[in-house]
Amino acid sequence: MAKQRLDTLLVEQGLCPSRQLAQRLIRAGEVKIDQQVIDKPGTLIATDAVIVLKQKPPYVSRGGEKLARALKIFNVQPKGKICLDGGISTGGFTDCLLQAEAKQVYGVDVGYGQVAWKIRQDPRVVLRERTNIRHLTPEDLYAVAAESATNEARKMPTLGVMDVSFISLVKVLPAFWSLLAHPREVVLLVKPQFEVGRDKIGKKGVVRDPKDQAIAILQVTQAAAQLGWHYRGLTWSETVGPAGNIEYLLWLCSDQKTQAYPELSELCEVTQAARQALSK
Repeated sequence: MAKQRLDTLLVEQGLCPSRQLAQRLIRAGEVKIDQQVIDKPGTLIATDAVIVLKQKPPYVSRGGEKLARALKIFNVQPKGKICLDGGISTGGFTDCLLQAEAKQVYGVDVGYGQVAWKIRQDPRVVLRERTNIRHLTPEDLYAVAAESATNEARKMPTLGVMDVSFISLVKVLPAFWSLLAHPREVVLLVKPQFEVGRDKIGKKGVVRDPKDQAIAILQVTQAAAQLGWHYRGLTWSETVGPAGNIEYLLWLCSDQKTQAYPELSELCEVTQAARQALSK
């Protein structure tokens, strides 16, 4: 009887859109074979085995769930809009946008081969891999659209989402600004571990102090304000990062100013509330 890795089988049988998500579900005890939970992704399983998922994930990665919650809280409407996903990775944010009826999504990532097949083959997605968004110009990115008759050539996105790792958002925001058209509405995933200094990062790369988390958010908002973005809202992700870091979603827009950016003390209130909510 032929056997294969469990994470690979989940993808091949259409139960999971990516091995990354399959591995997470397996480790979380969400996968059963013959009524038995299997929690090791590399377990060799008969190819004709009946695999049962406790619950099929709504998006190709858990990033989709993070963004979906923020869109609901902020009442951001992707429907009919051309969007930009900075740091598309597996495609969770893009999947969320598409399910919310976005008209088109440009996906940019420095990596290659990570994007789930469901997203990769969607005609509404214009994918740009092996590309550092910091050095990308509108001319470089939107010329790609002209190569496909199914896309509206050179129309710039008005809604952007971004989830990047191992780099500060502060360094990426100037390029992101130039790649968007008015009103430049954005939802940014702020990861404090990539915004603060090494002295603020504890064991396993986790920023535990709520004040340090608040300072990380403040640095991003200050950089955004200098570029011309106005503050709209802030929330936290109910799903923590892989190492346990609390992550935040920041909503900005470049059109009419409606409220001031929060002060550090106000941001500390948010980060304290996040810690309390996620420790329950």
